[in-house]
Amino acid sequence: MPLLSAEASAPGNLMLMGEHAVLRGQPAIVCAIDRRITATLRPLPGDAIRLHSALGEHNTTLSELAPDDTFRFVLAAIRRLRDRLPGGFALDIRSRMSHQMGLGSSAAVTVAACGALLAALGDTPDPAAVTEDAIALIRKVQGGVGSGADVAASVHGGCLRYFAAPRECVKLSAVPDLTVLYSGSKMPTPEVIALVEEKRRLHEDIYDDIDALIGKTVREAFSAAAAGDWETMGELMNVNQGLMDALGVNDATLSRLVYALRDDPRILGAKISGSGLGDCVVGLGRAMRSDWNVPSLGVKIDPDGLKTRLLPPDAEEAAP
Repeated sequence: MPLLSAEASAPGNLMLMGEHAVLRGQPAIVCAIDRRITATLRPLPGDAIRLHSALGEHNTTLSELAPDDTFRFVLAAIRRLRDRLPGGFALDIRSRMSHQMGLGSSAAVTVAACGALLAALGDTPDPAAVTEDAIALIRKVQGGVGSGADVAASVHGGCLRYFAAPRECVKLSAVPDLTVLYSGSKMPTPEVIALVEEKRRLHEDIYDDIDALIGKTVREAFSAAAAGDWETMGELMNVNQGLMDALGVNDATLSRLVYALRDDPRILGAKISGSGLGDCVVGLGRAMRSDWNVPSLGVKIDPDGLKTRLLPPDAEEAAP
């Protein structure tokens, strides 16, 4: 069967609580956000592969799949399905995310690429299978690191309580608005995790206790959110921020932004979002202030995860 023209989109995501501890059996809270990455696939004759995004272009063949760092996650998805692909294609990737803020773009582009490839093969993507495949792909690209929380949010949408093993996703029925500030720099997540693990070896029992406390704040925060008690959730986010500081992933810039958010009357709590030592901080609520002197973004939680659709051969490219 020849490839079909297909399109898939997946939302970016933000970690609200549970970073680092989720790698050690504790729950996390992760949210899909209303900024999507869309992958549009159109068949090509022969086995030519043409990848295009705002970050660049890469031309290769299905038989070769020459590496390219810009498209490393997309190429990993293609490689995983190569034996099923009957021929070449062009894949155009478009993003509605800021180029400065990560916002789970690696997970979103991996999920969108997997969805577009599966739809082009005539499959209806199974959320559980896409989640497992995309997590495996990202871990392979990143040297085995990653909880998969970002992938789960991009696949399922909404605001989730997430366990890495055994895999569990429970979605909140109601969700808040969020305010995101970018610190101006970002240390790669695998490097931050390695630094935390180095500190853990010196004080293993203490770090185990910190992980357990992070897990406790996540459980209580999710229960509060499920009951619509956003003030309690915000308070627990502030507690979780203190535990992130104890892990050693806070710095002066992040701390300044966290306290600036907390000073806003509409923000109920604020903390680092992600692994730390750079990247973003997130506030629970839509901030009144707008002059942060750093890149900022008011986001809503996207209730939908991966979306796919087939396109007629001559269809105009459009996001789902």
